[in-house]
Amino acid sequence: LQVSASHQLPFHDEGLDGWAATYTPTKICALKGSAVEMQCTYTYPYSENGNVTTVEKTLWFTKVEDNEPVNLRSDSEYEGRVEYYSEQKYNRLRISDLRESDSAVYKFRFITNQPGGKMTASPGVSLTVTGKSFMFYTEAELKCRSFCRLVGHLSFVWYKNGQSVLEGSSSSYAVNVYPGDSYSCAVKGHEGFRAAPVYAPKVPSVSVRSSGEIVEGSSVTLTCSSDANPAATYTWYKKNGNPVQEPFRTGPQLDFVSIQSSDSGEFYCTAQNELGEKTSDSTSIDVKYPPKVPLVSLRPSGEIVEGSSVSLTCSSDADPPVDEYTWYKENQALLQGPEGSYNFTSISSEDTGTYHCQSENQHGWINSPSVLLDVQCK
Repeated sequence: LQVSASHQLPFHDEGLDGWAATYTPTKICALKGSAVEMQCTYTYPYSENGNVTTVEKTLWFTKVEDNEPVNLRSDSEYEGRVEYYSEQKYNRLRISDLRESDSAVYKFRFITNQPGGKMTASPGVSLTVTGKSFMFYTEAELKCRSFCRLVGHLSFVWYKNGQSVLEGSSSSYAVNVYPGDSYSCAVKGHEGFRAAPVYAPKVPSVSVRSSGEIVEGSSVTLTCSSDANPAATYTWYKKNGNPVQEPFRTGPQLDFVSIQSSDSGEFYCTAQNELGEKTSDSTSIDVKYPPKVPLVSLRPSGEIVEGSSVSLTCSSDADPPVDEYTWYKENQALLQGPEGSYNFTSISSEDTGTYHCQSENQHGWINSPSVLLDVQCK
């Protein structure tokens, strides 16, 4: 980030008998977290009463305690953030990692070996630190038009936020439109018949319409709406973790005729017209769905021998999670419960057969493919 300084002449503080100082710049506006530099060039007499003048101490300060300036280098609020650069009759202050609390008037002071030979240069450097990076506005050219052809010499009155700001013969008005501004116009002498105000979109709201809980296969409509004149156009976005989002769809409505679990996510919209753009808050869509086709695993894999320990495990993706698994052998139910495992502590040849599982939640159920257990004799 760059630091901006006001464009003005340096301030020159002329003291007595050759004591003087000049600040450059005298006003600085900077962003929170950035760094600034300010400098002071100063002069003093070469000697007094035959004693050559030497500078013994220089410092910058914003506070005075017990009638003494507090050196920024010893101020705990600036610890590790302040640097001085000194040359002959020149001193530069650098402050890094700026905080809003750093906003103040900074003054330079130098002390010499002469009796009473000290000077605090006025007026100092005024620093303003802001956390707001930029103010967004839209450049626009407004035109005032009548529904019928008006004759004669016309004069127009322009209004900003309800207050008259300009009168003239031009039916056009070039403006910088800031958030919250509205503009209108009228023909001079007919101010009671103002045009409807034009303004940038307000922050859009998003509404969700569905027949109930959002379940895979159901119909869902998201609607983006914003107060704007001229009417806003709308663009939809789906968050995907990238800093730059690609448009997902355009139009005020986002329709899912048969929504899928892959459509789950956070959506937001923008409303835009010729005078500006606003973005809605994000709306989360969580699509519930019945279990997907279960996966059956067998442990241990390989040949199954009588007397060994064997586990069948059934797992299935679902939202909400599967609340009941049922194991079948040759289509006869064996075990039902929230756990997906069916265990043989000492399997026998009688356990040979075809097995499958069924997973179920409140939205449906589904069977797994069958798996064959072939138990070998010892």
